[in-house]
Amino acid sequence: MSELAAVIAGVRDLLPVLRERAQETEDARRIPAESVKALQETGFFRLLQPKPYGGLEADPVTFYTAVKLIASACGSTGWVASILGVHPWHVALFDAQAQADVWGEDHDVRISSSYAPMGKATVVEGGYRLSGRWSFSSGSDHCTWVLLGGPAFADGKPVDFCTYLVPISDYSIVDVWDTVGLRGTGSNDIVVEDVFVPKHRALSFMATSKCKTPGQEVNPGPLYRLPYGSVHPSTITAPIIGMAQGAYDAHVEHQGKRVRAAYAGEQSKEDPFSKVRIAEAGSEIDAAWLQLTHNIDELYQLACKGEKLPFSTRLRVRRDQVRGTERAISAIDRLFENSGGRALQRGTPIQRFWRDAHAGRVHAANDAERAYVMFGTGEFGLPVENAMV
Repeated sequence: MSELAAVIAGVRDLLPVLRERAQETEDARRIPAESVKALQETGFFRLLQPKPYGGLEADPVTFYTAVKLIASACGSTGWVASILGVHPWHVALFDAQAQADVWGEDHDVRISSSYAPMGKATVVEGGYRLSGRWSFSSGSDHCTWVLLGGPAFADGKPVDFCTYLVPISDYSIVDVWDTVGLRGTGSNDIVVEDVFVPKHRALSFMATSKCKTPGQEVNPGPLYRLPYGSVHPSTITAPIIGMAQGAYDAHVEHQGKRVRAAYAGEQSKEDPFSKVRIAEAGSEIDAAWLQLTHNIDELYQLACKGEKLPFSTRLRVRRDQVRGTERAISAIDRLFENSGGRALQRGTPIQRFWRDAHAGRVHAANDAERAYVMFGTGEFGLPVENAMV
């Protein structure tokens, strides 16, 4: 068995345990340490990590497949796994010294993030002074580094937009996470108060959007030539599709046992309309997954051949990524509305998947109209001014 196949097999073996812990995860508002440790032992967090630091440099479809599996057992665990799992890929784009800072002594270091510009940096000699408060840093309780987004100012004027890599000694975590969905993700606030970030630990988003980053000098593999605007948004959609699959599996099991008292004791599995809804939902989930994996693999294969990544393909990746989220949500809604009143009970998987998926839907990466406008603009041959492609 190959290393990548072994990771997928290890993840599959964990699914019953993650499913059993789903309510515990939600109640605790964070992923249990035992779950994080178990995922680490499968090699999951090293899938997108560079080989010089013990990583596997897996193809992205393998990574998203593992994410989908995890999210099908527990939405919150799948969400955190996807986000923490993609960060080694992002760190691999940074200057070689930044990578050594993170992984030089421990290849199992985990990194959380909050990319929205909720703070700012001032250019100083040798780097930046960074301050701010960032929200939605999923899984931050299990991490010792964080990636933070924000503009850089010089002489009071914005001169760049960067991602800053900050160690836990320079930030604090504020427990504020109390939500109706994705409750178990521990997506708390990160506070930074006037800390120095050396220049090598800042990565300009202009370089990232052009797929020309300093990390490529030491990580020349095809994985690290993929666009941020393709890899990261897909990291948000993959777990939502996984949640839809989890809801589908739970619904089919539920309907197979359900007896509808209001309809003279009719068994739901004999209801033709129930079968139609299952078919519709299953098709939506499959379509979402096939488009996401086909598109990202197309980019990866081009990168493997050293060929240019067409901007039209990158736009299609974003179009189908947001569409994939919409398809998954539509499928879950269709299943949930057909599950009956008992599915509303606290602790049932269907209502938890429904809430978790809708919480994931509001992530900025799922701004469907914005992605569709970008695609349409590109189809007309007009310039697309957006870095998230």
